[in-house]
Amino acid sequence: MGILDGKTILVTGIFTERSIAYAAAELAQREGATLIFTGFGRRSKITQKIIQRLPAPGPVLELDATSQSDLDSLHSRIKEHTDNLDGIIHCISASKPEAVGAGFMTADWDDLSTSLQVSGASLQAVTKACLPVLNDGASIVGVTFDGTPVWPIYGWAGVAKATYESTNRYLAYHLGTRKIRTNLVACGPLDNFTVAAIDGIESTDGIWESRAPLGWDRTNLEPVAKAVVALLSDWFPATTGEILHVDGGYHVMGM
Repeated sequence: MGILDGKTILVTGIFTERSIAYAAAELAQREGATLIFTGFGRRSKITQKIIQRLPAPGPVLELDATSQSDLDSLHSRIKEHTDNLDGIIHCISASKPEAVGAGFMTADWDDLSTSLQVSGASLQAVTKACLPVLNDGASIVGVTFDGTPVWPIYGWAGVAKATYESTNRYLAYHLGTRKIRTNLVACGPLDNFTVAAIDGIESTDGIWESRAPLGWDRTNLEPVAKAVVALLSDWFPATTGEILHVDGGYHVMGM
């Protein structure tokens, strides 16, 4: 018997087998969940191909988090496959190259707005779109990279993560009356497509591994996937608005 038996979960953000969303989806299925997936534009075909490697591939729904028509129709398209959702895995982020790193000071609104809308506000947008089919007591789980300190190579992507984390807290307040929980997992750097795309990410090589009290393995997605699945389950019934650090303890260290 799995901790997600009988639950139906919407999974966003699968692009490769190294995606955190993929690792969480694979574990969620092993724990009994039925999954519905979303894909975006040309990447949808890749998502459809990648999920064939899961134990039980499911439908892939088109979802551009910046498209109001996609968002407005999402709940009705979900209802073609299930009447209710018990959870959402939110792994949607995007930033223009002009807005990250040293681009922080030179980026204009057209450059940085993508970060704020997609990496920050899409948590609210996707949740709102799913509300008509979200069960009372459902769980929403997102993944972040600690938005509290300054990460010079992150630029506006870092500001967007801070927005994401604040959005999580406000959602916790507004959804509490329906006992819907919303939490984030803050992980350390992992070897995947998203991290590799950050210009200057090589400057962090060895830092997490040497400073995290528990150490850190960038190749191992399992600790993050386990945290996501645990928060989706009924084992955290009174936890919401939280940021659970899965970073080997790096966040507790000072200079």
